[in-house]
Amino acid sequence: MFSNKTYLPLALLALAVSLWTSCAPKESASESADTAFAIQTEKMQIQADTLYSEFENPWGFTWLADGRMLVTERKGEILIFKDDKFTGEKIEGLPPVHAVNQAGLLDIAAHPKNGENGWIYIAYAKHFEDSTGATTIMRFKLDGNTAVEQQDLITAGPSWKGGRHFGSRIVFDNEGYLYFSNGDKGDTPMNAQNLTNAHGKIHRINDDGTIPSDNPFVDSTDAVKSIWSYGNRNPQGLYFDKANNVLWETEHGPRGGDELNIIEKGKNYGWPVITYGINYNGTILAESAEKVGMEQPIHYWVPSIATCGVMVVTSDKYPGWKGNILVGALAKQHIARVVLKDNKHIAEEKLLPGIGRVRQIAESPDGYIYAITEGTGLLVKIIPVK
Repeated sequence: MFSNKTYLPLALLALAVSLWTSCAPKESASESADTAFAIQTEKMQIQADTLYSEFENPWGFTWLADGRMLVTERKGEILIFKDDKFTGEKIEGLPPVHAVNQAGLLDIAAHPKNGENGWIYIAYAKHFEDSTGATTIMRFKLDGNTAVEQQDLITAGPSWKGGRHFGSRIVFDNEGYLYFSNGDKGDTPMNAQNLTNAHGKIHRINDDGTIPSDNPFVDSTDAVKSIWSYGNRNPQGLYFDKANNVLWETEHGPRGGDELNIIEKGKNYGWPVITYGINYNGTILAESAEKVGMEQPIHYWVPSIATCGVMVVTSDKYPGWKGNILVGALAKQHIARVVLKDNKHIAEEKLLPGIGRVRQIAESPDGYIYAITEGTGLLVKIIPVK
């Protein structure tokens, strides 16, 4: 057990990976903590405060207007945190989920006007009687800790056997539109090129689930009307940069070819026609990594780091990182700090190597960076050292 206000330095993070140790919930950290545990990165010193270490498969988290943090577990639970501590409470009354492999209860996002309307949104794999599942966006409000007024807004069908490549992230833009990601379902890659199904796509809807009239394929007879972009293999990272009005996405490649993309209206991101990856058995998957009419990634990783959550650092608390992109790495178990210039990759740093499978990373309303991990089961707050 780690004592209150004790920070988990890099060496102990690596140890946590190998031993999968756990510790009790801890008090919130402050910037004035003991610098003996500081970690020196290329641009600044940080400390990593372990707030919780008992997750199984955490997927997403969000903050409500009242300051509470909600964290999803893929098996179908939402844990409630307050003041950086687990309250011991969970949201009650949630729908059953198709918890198979990568599918289950996935992302969560508070409505931008959560303090006014109370809406909370989740992406989950809805279970059907034929043992299939489909990525579904639902919203609800809270009555105490109970999910009430539940509304399934959209189901990204058709439903599918198994649990591969379900996505999914939820973000809102500056105008209140909701974007969510849905994977290609794994065994049928060409789903991503087929506009008559919802798989392998980024989708855009109104906050009530209706389809915006200016979506790119609303006038196409057979196309799924919610599609915003297509040719996206398994997008498990999505972030809207409000300052620059840019939608960032990360998606898993096969063996190599993980991508960082800027997602734009109606564009084709190429999977599986073009890719920088190969088949898992080492054979060639695509004839080329480029094709006219298909978008190139801003950056790609070979070998794969297994990209997941993504964010842009906007907080003044991290002056050495401001404007950089942080990407969670599942397979390589670190946070990638990506430096761009004119949207060209110029540098990269591995932060907190060995921390665990980084599923999601985000800034809190008060400007601190948090991350959740699988394997090690951590909720970590990154503290800048002054």
